[in-house]
Amino acid sequence: MATEQAKVHVDDLQRGMFVSRLDRPWTRTPFALQGFYIRDLADIRQLQKYCRYVYVDVVKTTGDVGLKLRRMVSASGSRAGSGAAGRKRAIAIPCRPVQVSHQAHPLPSPVRREAHRARRLYGELDTAMRNLSAQLETGRPLPLVEIRRNAESLVDSVLRSPDAAAWLARVRDRDAHTYSHSIRASIWAMLFGRHIGLRHQDLVRLATAALLKDVGLTCLPQESVTTDRSDPRGELEYRKFVELSAQLLSADTQLDPQVTDIVRAHRERHDGSGYPRGLRGDKIPVLARMCGIVTFYDEVTNPRDARVPVAPSTAVARLYDLRDSAFQEQLVVEFIQAIGLYPTGTQVELSTGEIGVVVEQSYERRLKPKVMVVLDSDKQPLPKARLFDMAADDDAKQKLIDRGSLSVDDKIRIVQSVTPDLYASVDVAAVRDSYLFSRRQLPSLLGRIFRPSRSGSRG
Repeated sequence: MATEQAKVHVDDLQRGMFVSRLDRPWTRTPFALQGFYIRDLADIRQLQKYCRYVYVDVVKTTGDVGLKLRRMVSASGSRAGSGAAGRKRAIAIPCRPVQVSHQAHPLPSPVRREAHRARRLYGELDTAMRNLSAQLETGRPLPLVEIRRNAESLVDSVLRSPDAAAWLARVRDRDAHTYSHSIRASIWAMLFGRHIGLRHQDLVRLATAALLKDVGLTCLPQESVTTDRSDPRGELEYRKFVELSAQLLSADTQLDPQVTDIVRAHRERHDGSGYPRGLRGDKIPVLARMCGIVTFYDEVTNPRDARVPVAPSTAVARLYDLRDSAFQEQLVVEFIQAIGLYPTGTQVELSTGEIGVVVEQSYERRLKPKVMVVLDSDKQPLPKARLFDMAADDDAKQKLIDRGSLSVDDKIRIVQSVTPDLYASVDVAAVRDSYLFSRRQLPSLLGRIFRPSRSGSRG
């Protein structure tokens, strides 16, 4: 049944209302992507800061206000909820909800405990992918046993500490081989799969498929891979890589057939607009849907031949706009929750005006990560960078707010993520190394974090 929504001005909001949509993208606000109940005046004041009006789910809204809204909708018929309810409703795409268990895996261990193992694993993955590329070029059998072994190691590492792997996916060094699209996509897939509680066997399948999904590209002429595919003929030629990948993988009888199924369907789309077979909804295997999402996310954040990655918030906004069309809405929301609106390694601006780098997530409070603050409110390097635990700071201030000593406005929040090249003086890789691998006190190493500014760059 379609959701009924009523457009409500923020000055008319009341406790018990369920806010299901805003007048602006969710990703530009600190609110939960899946909607939320208004619990108190503080929630209303927060909404008033960002919005002029919102859309309220009249079915989920509780108490007397819920009864009144439902009566209004019933009385006015199709005129009520002129926003989302008045939009042209798409034909429902058959797709059962994916079973999710957020408590299936233990809480992550501290990122520093896993960092060294993750770095070694990444080197092994890099070597394995180089070997794969070399053997594809010579026509020799693919080293799939080695790839699967590395996929299993990646799964185990991400189960122990998702942040350690996320750091490696976020920071690009000069070596193009080291941070290849396939390895990054596999890491995002593992963060995603861990979050929704996939079984170990399915995690290995998904990781292996993400690593191998593009092997067919080597069978295409180079110009088909690198040129602009706005020409329909060029796009059709490029799309052949999916079936070519599946054919290469299915030739190996030792490879799990489900891995090949994921690869064959990872470019299919929820609404049937994908390829090669135009599958839609439930016809696309769940793991292939997930592989499609992480592929899209990494292609947006790290576009081919781009000098610097795109801000994660940009990729999240594009992905969210494609929910229930290109991608299943439930999985889009779960993926965004898995990586956070501000993934590890992201540069962010705080409400204080300071610039920092997200160094570790708070898995129960995704909008309150640990941040290494490196630039002051004037965007100048701090003499000593400082580690700022947003969740702990928020808890401490909430106690003072409850006692009336502070107001809600005194809480520090992330205002926005920052385009990676905006403050060129910040060396994110050095922040990573200082936080993950140094045994000394962090401030003593922070002279390495700031690079000389390039002409025209801020900071």
